[in-house]
Amino acid sequence: MARIRSDYGPSPRRNFLLWLRSGDECFDRALIDSVSAPAPSEAERGRSAEVRRVPRKEEKVYRKAEAWNREKGTKLTRRLYLALCVVTALAVILLLLRTAALLPPFGEASNPANNEVSRRYIEQGMEETGAVNIVAGMILDYRAFDTLGESNVLFVAACTVIILLRVAAGDRDDAARRLELETDDRMYEPKDDLILQRIAAVLVPLVWMLGLYIILNGHLSPGGGFSGGTVLGAGLILYLNAFGFAKTERFFTYRTFRVISVTALTFYAVSKSYSFFTGANHLSSVITPGTPGMLFSAGLIPYLNIAVGLVVACTVYAFYTLFRKGDV
Repeated sequence: MARIRSDYGPSPRRNFLLWLRSGDECFDRALIDSVSAPAPSEAERGRSAEVRRVPRKEEKVYRKAEAWNREKGTKLTRRLYLALCVVTALAVILLLLRTAALLPPFGEASNPANNEVSRRYIEQGMEETGAVNIVAGMILDYRAFDTLGESNVLFVAACTVIILLRVAAGDRDDAARRLELETDDRMYEPKDDLILQRIAAVLVPLVWMLGLYIILNGHLSPGGGFSGGTVLGAGLILYLNAFGFAKTERFFTYRTFRVISVTALTFYAVSKSYSFFTGANHLSSVITPGTPGMLFSAGLIPYLNIAVGLVVACTVYAFYTLFRKGDV
């Protein structure tokens, strides 16, 4: 504190520059210590001669700067922020309009989408991807990064809802509020509904088996990660409504949601990056289409279906629990 005190002298201009460089906190401390503190004794003056009283001009300059920062500075910052948002939005709009203008007319017979692309999917899709389901080969091989973007959209949506609605367990200030929310939720939680619990005990394993079947056979028949993941999420919700949060949190918590979602998306991105890199550079790859019609075939497609299904199941369950309880 002695160094802070000795930095400020009788020159208002020098003190104002020091305030701009070091921040208002240092100046506030010096101002409070030198103006508001009681007058030191003779012995204290001798021991700390570097402490000088802040002149009125210096205080006046500081008050003016503080008032400008509180009134005009805040307004100026807001205007600059709004202007930057408008400029960014206009730039994105112009970029999208320019891109749309360069696209060929919709429905034109010479468009590649109307002949080359669809013909390639139908005629060579099974040979190149190994998937009997042409749709699975298209969205998880030819256009795999589009599907990765869709999965990331679900993950980002879940993160946004968590930011807005989650009552943090480690926040002690919200402990009473969290307890109140959980207590209110338990009033409507049918944990003692014997009929629902007995039916759920039979249906939940069947629902989860159906979800896994849809995911694992997505490259062989209609289905895949999105539909199978939705079935898995529905099974989790049914189990939750029948047995309550306490039993569900034994195997599915907020940490489980984070680990599964991040791991699945990372695996998807890394594996398809490797696949596209080797294919674009005509390099040999350890990933082969396999024998069409077999369960473990179609290269990475079954594993990508599993990754997508896990992300979808976690997102569906997280949405339900966040809107109902404020936590996963």
